[in-house]
Amino acid sequence: MTSGSPHISHHSTGGGILHPHSDRCLTTSLAQNLVLTNKCCSSSRGSSPDDMSAGSSAEFPDRASLMEVRLQAQEDEITLLKSSLADALRRLRLHDQLDGRSASTPSVNPSAARVLNQACCSDACSGGRKLSSGSGPDGIRQSSRCVCAPGQSIKMFIRGRPITMYVPSNIQNYEELKMEPPSQRLELDWVYGYRGRDCRANLYFLPTGEAVYFIACVVVLYHINSRTQRHYRRHTDCVRCLTVHPDKVRVASGQMAGVDKDGKPLQPCVHIWDSSTLVTLQQIGLGAFQRGVGSVAFSVADSGAFLCVIDDSNEHMLSVWDATKGTKHAEVKSTNEAVFAVEFNPDDSSNIITCGKSHVYFWTLSAGQFTKKQGIFGKYKKPKFIQCFIFSLTGDVLTGDSEGNILTWGKSAADIKTLGKGAKGQGTFQIMRQTKAHEGSVFTLCPLQGGALLSGGGKDRKIIRWSADLAPERECEVCVRCVCASDGELLVGTTRNAILRGSFSDGFVAIVQGHVDEMWGLSTHPSQNIFLTCGHDRQVCLWNTEEHKLDWSLILEEYGLCADFCPNGSVVSVGLSTGRWVVLDLLTKEVVSEFTDGNEQLSVMRYSPDGSFLAVGSHDNFIYIYSVTESGRRYSRFGRCNGHSSFITHLDWSKDGKYIMSNSGDYEILYWDIASGCKLLRNRFESKDREWASYTCVLGFHVMGVWLEGSDGTDINALCRSHSERVVAVADDFCKVHLFQYPCPKLKAPSHRYDGHGSHVTNVCFTHSDSHLLSIGGKDTCILQWRVLDSRERLASASASASSSTSSPEPGASRHRASPLPVDIPMSHYFLFTTNQDSFLLFFLIYSEYFVSSV
Repeated sequence: MTSGSPHISHHSTGGGILHPHSDRCLTTSLAQNLVLTNKCCSSSRGSSPDDMSAGSSAEFPDRASLMEVRLQAQEDEITLLKSSLADALRRLRLHDQLDGRSASTPSVNPSAARVLNQACCSDACSGGRKLSSGSGPDGIRQSSRCVCAPGQSIKMFIRGRPITMYVPSNIQNYEELKMEPPSQRLELDWVYGYRGRDCRANLYFLPTGEAVYFIACVVVLYHINSRTQRHYRRHTDCVRCLTVHPDKVRVASGQMAGVDKDGKPLQPCVHIWDSSTLVTLQQIGLGAFQRGVGSVAFSVADSGAFLCVIDDSNEHMLSVWDATKGTKHAEVKSTNEAVFAVEFNPDDSSNIITCGKSHVYFWTLSAGQFTKKQGIFGKYKKPKFIQCFIFSLTGDVLTGDSEGNILTWGKSAADIKTLGKGAKGQGTFQIMRQTKAHEGSVFTLCPLQGGALLSGGGKDRKIIRWSADLAPERECEVCVRCVCASDGELLVGTTRNAILRGSFSDGFVAIVQGHVDEMWGLSTHPSQNIFLTCGHDRQVCLWNTEEHKLDWSLILEEYGLCADFCPNGSVVSVGLSTGRWVVLDLLTKEVVSEFTDGNEQLSVMRYSPDGSFLAVGSHDNFIYIYSVTESGRRYSRFGRCNGHSSFITHLDWSKDGKYIMSNSGDYEILYWDIASGCKLLRNRFESKDREWASYTCVLGFHVMGVWLEGSDGTDINALCRSHSERVVAVADDFCKVHLFQYPCPKLKAPSHRYDGHGSHVTNVCFTHSDSHLLSIGGKDTCILQWRVLDSRERLASASASASSSTSSPEPGASRHRASPLPVDIPMSHYFLFTTNQDSFLLFFLIYSEYFVSSV
């Protein structure tokens, strides 16, 4: 068996007493393996300097990577041996307690001990390295096929760690179980949040009344008046930039590079798509960009014939593409410094401007070749960053910088005495005027009709309206990242990941809000359509799933990592990073109770089904149990569950509220009798038929199939069983949400997989009626609300999509399509899509307009 690969083996576990000799032999063998591992580690450490000195300095990154792999392997070996030794000691203690008595405990025969010992030995040799999911069957020792009888156990291995699970009595033949994907599907219903903290110029008005912006891998089209959303979801990684075509129909969006679950790179690219139909028209630059796409801009003078792109490579390559054909027209290295913005001159598409760290460059494109002229600061102080720029009606260029100034640039003959060295030749761009605008950086400039403009500052948190001659007219205070204007109305994207709507006279109201840092805590209300989130930004937010809005939020002293609603729905408990946890009243937002358990972070809060107990799982390896009275407002320590050898990750209560199942960081599954004083149930066989009120533990017989081949214990962050007990949703480390049938007790169970997040998905949770599923991202700060559809609902949704697709697009939209067939679906897929009559009808309804246009 190769370490890192999930593997199952079957063992008969009839009643009987634990064999003492097998456990002692196992302990002795584990001790020998530990000594052998330490010797191997010492020898490997001794040989490292020779290995490092043998190569050239250019190979240092490879050697460093090799040393990191070795170190990780050694850590895995030690962790495995410690865990296995803890299991052996626990079994020895159990034998001492049961000596002389006959009990219905699972026997551990010598052959089972040898299997465990061989697993430990193989991990000591292989180093316990994590394999990718693409390792395939070669990295997995195949288990022999056998017929399961009542009382049989399944042993699964994660990173060499043996995890024993007992087959429930109602399963007579485990090998013949067939896993199928669930009949339910997910459909993206709503996206909460906006990426404003680290992106620029990513908010636009469309003539349809929609605001277009992005977060994670989704570009959102939010209709402000009707409060509805549409979503463009063809990106495979986080969207970083956005621009709207001069026709106000086409949109270009660029994404970051990434890797899939198999470790294969996902190449950055730019998508040009139709905002009325959400059909992809062109995919530009696949394989041409490095790391990601930082800025994009359409040309204006020629009605958007070209698209300019800046990538995130070291040289920040500047390239110009044919927006209709998707072919590259020209390319040049721009600078090794950061580039923040790029734009075509609205009067001449051969002139392009870029700005960024300590520079503003004026480019001229002729016959496929670029020439560059640098803006000369002369007698003016050179700012550290040029943050943004726009073109005035007179043809001048206005830039906003990190010194809080608006600089007016003009083109004139060079004056060496005035401008200094480097200003040679004719047509040098120089500063004509400097206007002090803000305290701190000028983050954004927005042109208005008649030559007026808006500027947004960072440090002073102001938006200022300027006349055409740069005289200040009005101002208001708001935290600004970008601004767009339409018909006297303003949309403001903030650095706190919110979008505000309003005007100088009426003020501003938030229409989009979100978290600003990584989220982990998620809980849904037991009877209402609301849910709560918390994260590293110290915010606790209560959201409404029906109205798609934030009901309230508050800031805590420490950041929250977990939460759970009391079953009566009046209070919610939030676990914090310091071992402290608070109970909040939903109506008043007041802290009604507060406790501290240990000094390490809390990872899970879970009320018993009747609300009489609260279990608090901590990173100090303990589960603290509190009795709950006065409708969740009074708590008293009931006991503490002590037995895990690593931090608590997940736990669930039984339906009768007497027992707990828990998982830990070293892949343990333990069971606890709470009613009898928080006792560890050493005979885990007795819990195989117990029914659980919730199922969020990622390790267990009923959810064993959610683990992929090659997974380690960190690939799945969370899972949640639906209240109907028909499906289970999974949040993984590869930005995906999965939907499995429940139960799914066999490896490689099929599932439906859904994209949208741009970072590891940290948590998932069903609403009280199972009508929706919530998923939260880590670094992407995104909350996705999915509608759960059964077969009938999917058919109705497909019919609605077909009807909307056959409706007339926006005027002028169809003539901008690059081809009669959308590039979203390859030609080979059209034949696959028409394999039955119903699918063909749906296909014809959706895409008939393309066939008509091709004729």
